[in-house]
Amino acid sequence: MEAKGTPPLSLVIFGASGDLTRRKLIPALYDLWMDGLLNPGIEILGVARRLKSHQAFREEVSEGIRAHSRSGVRDDDRFQAFLSQIFYQATDFEDPSGYDTLRSFLASSERIGKTRGNVLFYLATPPSYFIPIIRQLGAHDLNVGLEPGAFVRIVIEKPFGRDLKSAIELNRELLGVFREEQVYRIDHYLGKETVQNILVFRLANPVFGSLWSNVHVSRVEIKVMESLGMEGRGGYFEEAGIIRDMIQSHLFQVLSLTAMEPPVAFEAKAIRDEKVKVLRSLKPYSREELALNILRGQYGPGMVEGTPVVGYREEDKVAPDSQVETFAAMRVEVQNWRWAGVPFYLIAGKRLSRKSTEITLFFKEFPFAIFRLSQCEDHVPNTLTIRIQPNEGISLRFGLKRPSSVLNIDPAEMDFSYQKSYQGNPVDAYERLLRDAMVGDSTLFARDDEVEKSWGYITPFLSDSFPVPEPLPYKAGSDGPEGLTDFLNYS
Repeated sequence: MEAKGTPPLSLVIFGASGDLTRRKLIPALYDLWMDGLLNPGIEILGVARRLKSHQAFREEVSEGIRAHSRSGVRDDDRFQAFLSQIFYQATDFEDPSGYDTLRSFLASSERIGKTRGNVLFYLATPPSYFIPIIRQLGAHDLNVGLEPGAFVRIVIEKPFGRDLKSAIELNRELLGVFREEQVYRIDHYLGKETVQNILVFRLANPVFGSLWSNVHVSRVEIKVMESLGMEGRGGYFEEAGIIRDMIQSHLFQVLSLTAMEPPVAFEAKAIRDEKVKVLRSLKPYSREELALNILRGQYGPGMVEGTPVVGYREEDKVAPDSQVETFAAMRVEVQNWRWAGVPFYLIAGKRLSRKSTEITLFFKEFPFAIFRLSQCEDHVPNTLTIRIQPNEGISLRFGLKRPSSVLNIDPAEMDFSYQKSYQGNPVDAYERLLRDAMVGDSTLFARDDEVEKSWGYITPFLSDSFPVPEPLPYKAGSDGPEGLTDFLNYS
């Protein structure tokens, strides 16, 4: 984040009345502004269907800044200067006249003098509006620069499709209007510092990088555990489920970064090429094998942090006989020289015992346990864990002799914590990703072939693609269904 600031531009946010804009996008932009990383020539235009004035919209987003920004309102003059850059336009997303108004706003001589004609569109709407907006932008020539040398880019929020067919259709519509280098498919997980540090940790430290293969690793687990339930998103989750919502996007992104080969250069194309190679290397399953390599679950009533909570089927906007999974564990294998034979377990769930996102590498044991000759049966497997959230950090687990005249081996842990080593509030993922899109760095964004490869692999696992048993019940506040231990083949 210490790199150069952004160019002058107009940032147009479709879906400006939504929760994402209020809680994440505008606070992230304000934090960039306070850090001196936004060009003074930026203008932010919120576009949504509700009628409101520029001032009403500024008051609305100012509440979000006060509640959710990292910087806080320390300097009222700078705060007001930021708000003065924000504007609002009310329009239906499918109304052509609204895009005439939008083009007139962006192309005015006053605005061009400030932004130099550069435009970044951000689609923070429900997915059903993606294609209508894209078509209207193309029909009104808003996909090309408003001035010679000016750029136009578009950021699209997840979910990017709901299966392979819809992802291909969305890519076709999108690339019929914009070039691939103009497109930024966002997944906020890739903006997290710990996720980005996966490559640095591997490639800058030979002591660990040399262990990063099937020669030393027996299994890899990537977990996203959430203690929250639906939080008003029951209707969305009935359409998505945890496989679409978490595994296809977040977990596959982390899988790709964990398993990829070292890129030839630390640049966008080289890194994205290696990520796609991982997805191309995933072992395909026959129809009969699919059900053996996935475990689905659904939470029932229980206790979370001492508070009783309802089961999924009692949540608002959820069918009383719903078969949608709120937990899934998937076993995949990367069939290449580095990882052949190593199972990767992708695990995600709602209403679990704690909130935690982490990657754990389990290292192979020595073929002969020499200490058993001394009647020491203690067993401490070596593991390396990268914690993405909360308490971001990296820990290494190993065995040590207990101080005693008798031989006993106890577990020990070396732990690195980002919060302890780097003081202050960490940079939010949206700050990094918004800035990257403004400066044209696509490293942390998904490419068209990456999206289609991940959906191509996931689609057969979806419940409407092949017959699967009813999801196993688990109590809210637990660690998942009872069959999880057997599925993970723990001894």
